Amino acid sequence: MRKFPFSAQILLGLVLGVALGFLARANDLSWLASTLDTVGGLFVQLLKLAVPPLVFTAIVVSVVSLRGVANAARLALKTLLWFGITALIAVGIGIGIGLLTDPGRGVTLDVGGATAPKTTGSWTDFLTGIVPTNPVGAFVEGNVLQIVFLAVVVGAAALLVGAAAEPFVEVNRAVLSIVQKALWWVIRLAPIGTLGLIGHAVAAYGWDLLAPLAKFTTAVYVGCAIVLFVVYPLLLVTAGRLNPLRFFAGAWPAIELAFVSRSSVGTMPVTQRSVERLGVPREYASFAVPFGATTKMDGCAAIYPALAAIFVAQVFGVDLGVGDYLLIAFVSVVGSAATAGLTGAIVMLTLTLSTLGLPLAGAGLLLAIDPILDMIRTATNVAGQAVVPTIVAAREGTLDRDAYANAGRRDLIDADGSTDTDRPARSDELTPAPA
Repeated sequence: MRKFPFSAQILLGLVLGVALGFLARANDLSWLASTLDTVGGLFVQLLKLAVPPLVFTAIVVSVVSLRGVANAARLALKTLLWFGITALIAVGIGIGIGLLTDPGRGVTLDVGGATAPKTTGSWTDFLTGIVPTNPVGAFVEGNVLQIVFLAVVVGAAALLVGAAAEPFVEVNRAVLSIVQKALWWVIRLAPIGTLGLIGHAVAAYGWDLLAPLAKFTTAVYVGCAIVLFVVYPLLLVTAGRLNPLRFFAGAWPAIELAFVSRSSVGTMPVTQRSVERLGVPREYASFAVPFGATTKMDGCAAIYPALAAIFVAQVFGVDLGVGDYLLIAFVSVVGSAATAGLTGAIVMLTLTLSTLGLPLAGAGLLLAIDPILDMIRTATNVAGQAVVPTIVAAREGTLDRDAYANAGRRDLIDADGSTDTDRPARSDELTPAPA
């Protein structure tokens, strides 16, 4: 396996998982379906285990690292601006596909039996939920949004304190390195996790379950595919003057892992190393990728809620107007942090439905197929989290274009377990080219 590329290992796990899933479903092998579920669940659980320390230390270190980046404030603003631009494009595509396909028309579902999910979101919950009442509780409960808030505040304070805070920053750097190393061990198990996750999905979700929601499922996949394979390449060409094929060659391991793991935060180390391999300076990537992994959700927070809101409105016979569609766009851009990079997009969906005044029970109609939808949503999320820093670095003149041109020609994980990003940053990587 050492000479077998990592992405090929994941692909092999995907193929074997599909085969075993079909075998379990066709022959009603409950023990096989249960085993696949356990294997996939353990893999996701291991990824989630590292989320609290990973997010906190990564953001603290990334904020402090901005001290050494030229024009850090401008880079941060441009990153956020591109986050917003791509989110608007994604939600526009979601609304457009929803209007073209009418995913809720003719759907025969028992709406009377639909109930609101246990986890719901509202603007009040979102705003008050940012600030934790107990810092320890945020880590114990795994509330990523609150952890992000704490990390930003602590990192900014450490940045302003300066030299006196350096011992604290070094501790965070050490913890981050340890967590990332441990997480890479987990990521090495991705082929096995892929087998379990995909196998269970195939065994659990047959056509009889997907048939009533086939149009909606297809619309979500088509919308994400358009953003992933049309919008992002066009932005790379027009805004960054970059070859999209080289981008996908470098970022594909992260996109692939995101598809099977359904976790932007769990995929974050792979995303960051992929972005660095594309030639983005490490100091900037260490800031942009962690923030993107928790706030940049074109799939979960833009395309999906737009299509789902149209679906729910049509199923319940509610007409949406232009103002409602504008409100969907606003919620998608401003409220995307509510998804917090974890599996699923129920919080963001219920936030959108409550803002539009649509029945929250409508979200319950989609829960059955949420894992199937979450795979393509998360892959789109992670691709966007890699596209934005690449474009910003290209426009700022700090992108290593030689590295970008050679992206994907080496395996992300070498045979000895090291990575191709274990290199010192060049001094010229942090200085923008003359205008």
